[in-house]
Amino acid sequence: MTAFETEIGRLRAEGEFFMRDRPVYIGRSPGRLDLMGGNVDYTGGLVFEATIREATWGGVQLRSDQRIVFWNPQMSEHGWRDRIEFDFDAMTSEQAVRRMVNADPAVRWTAYVLGIFYLLRLRYPDAVKTGANVYLYSDVPLNKGVSSSAAVEVAVMKPAACAYGIDLQGIELAEACQWVENVIAESACGIMDQAAVVLGDGGYVLPLLCQPCQARPLVRLPEGLRCWAVDSGVSHAVTGIEYEAARAAAFMGYKLICDWEDLHVSRDTSSRIPRFTDSRWCGYLSNVTPSIFRSKYATRLPETMAGSEFLHHGEFHADPFTSVRTEVYYRVRNCTRYAIEENQRIQLFAELARGSAADPSDDAWRLMGDLMYQSHYSYTECGLGNEAGRSGSSTGRGSGPLWSQGDGRRRRRYSCHPGACRRAGSVRTCGRVLCRNATDETIYIRWQFDGRRPVWRGCARGLIHGNCG
Repeated sequence: MTAFETEIGRLRAEGEFFMRDRPVYIGRSPGRLDLMGGNVDYTGGLVFEATIREATWGGVQLRSDQRIVFWNPQMSEHGWRDRIEFDFDAMTSEQAVRRMVNADPAVRWTAYVLGIFYLLRLRYPDAVKTGANVYLYSDVPLNKGVSSSAAVEVAVMKPAACAYGIDLQGIELAEACQWVENVIAESACGIMDQAAVVLGDGGYVLPLLCQPCQARPLVRLPEGLRCWAVDSGVSHAVTGIEYEAARAAAFMGYKLICDWEDLHVSRDTSSRIPRFTDSRWCGYLSNVTPSIFRSKYATRLPETMAGSEFLHHGEFHADPFTSVRTEVYYRVRNCTRYAIEENQRIQLFAELARGSAADPSDDAWRLMGDLMYQSHYSYTECGLGNEAGRSGSSTGRGSGPLWSQGDGRRRRRYSCHPGACRRAGSVRTCGRVLCRNATDETIYIRWQFDGRRPVWRGCARGLIHGNCG
């Protein structure tokens, strides 16, 4: 029995938060490590994701009234309210729910969980009749690019659905959680994060084609190869202006290309998540092949374009979750190129990983490392890099040591070959194990700029759920 399950049992036995005579449904959802592809989920690209050991736990018990109560004692550490109560009957529309979670910055964190109950009642009105008590705990770090938001959404959505007798699983579960983040939390994410924590599994990496959510067979990393996320010391947020601008720029490029090809772009009425589509690429910029892009569009696209210029020519923005700001200059060419070429890089990376798992090859590992570096620099060209990630470390090509800490001594255990892919929040790195018994300790990496930072290891177990009592 885990510490969380023990705490749920104590709260229930003492009647402190949960009633003694009703079951508590429990869910555990890990964070995720974006090994490759993080910013092409919204352009329909292939992404390559692993789950990490750190996870979020949620306990849900139905009430007999129309109150929804959240309790996460950890929130007080951030200066936020840790126990919040809402009136289910007041959740009459998407706008009403957004007003409730935005009424006070101290309750804003509930945007990722309150919308779950609104959506479940909207889609399953015959099953969802009462409110619920929800208790939360997480060791997934916030704002570090390891998907703390998707972890909390899934950790609450799954047990809440089970409590109401709703069979919600797999891609449908991931899509429901994405809807909450897009519509209620107003974060312009694709489905990658939610799908990764729902479908991922220990020892494997998940290739996921985001059109909208097509899971490919899991890939086991080659023997002796591991992946980690290293804390960069820089906060990460999908809602930041840099990410919004990069996403908007990619859709601006998509719309310009469609105009040149006389392709009509319209709303996809079949999708639950608002999006646009066309007759050739189905609304997915990543479906444009690199050869076609280079030969027909690369030099024609503007390197930068003011939002005012784009809108002045009568263009409409083909992305429901970002806006084109008149005063912003967008890196249209680089962001469009990234969406197209990153998709191909990930396809190559996944095939190299799959092939070298069966037949280990140093050449394949070096090629994988180079693809990670290509991904990093292309990402930086979109304006999304950060000084902590760019300043590098001893994660050099094939030469940088990682260190484990234990018994007061530092011992060399890992080489950071073949490569690293740096992002705000964390640096994704893939390395070769030099010592087989160096597995479950806390790992630290020696950084050139400020010493050592913690690491989260990928390829841990995925979603777990059950009930207590």
